[in-house]
Amino acid sequence: MDTVRIVISLLLAALLAMTGGGKVLGAGKSVEVRDALGLSPALWRLIGAMELSGVAGLVVGIWLPVLGGAAAVGVVLLMIGAAGSRLRASDAGVRGPAGLVTDAVVAVLAGVVAVLGFAAA
Repeated sequence: MDTVRIVISLLLAALLAMTGGGKVLGAGKSVEVRDALGLSPALWRLIGAMELSGVAGLVVGIWLPVLGGAAAVGVVLLMIGAAGSRLRASDAGVRGPAGLVTDAVVAVLAGVVAVLGFAAA
């Protein structure tokens, strides 16, 4: 199961590095999504910083599974917040239901990493 935990952790880390980096750097498409969701630039950068923290935790968690599990719990919470923001803003104009599905899939995968990380500790 270590291989599954590591592969999912790396995939999540790559995804979060792209999305978090885009938020922190203010990438064009990221700013469009932020505006559609009605979030402030400061909150958007904070969310991006939390995603990048998740990247660090997931990568370090390859060697320290309990840390990876804790980081994965944080990712689950971020995805719950993302889904809530989409529902609140009626995000149909940005990504439609695909955004909610993506949030749910990422949350489930992060949940798997959390369980496997805590089990391996």
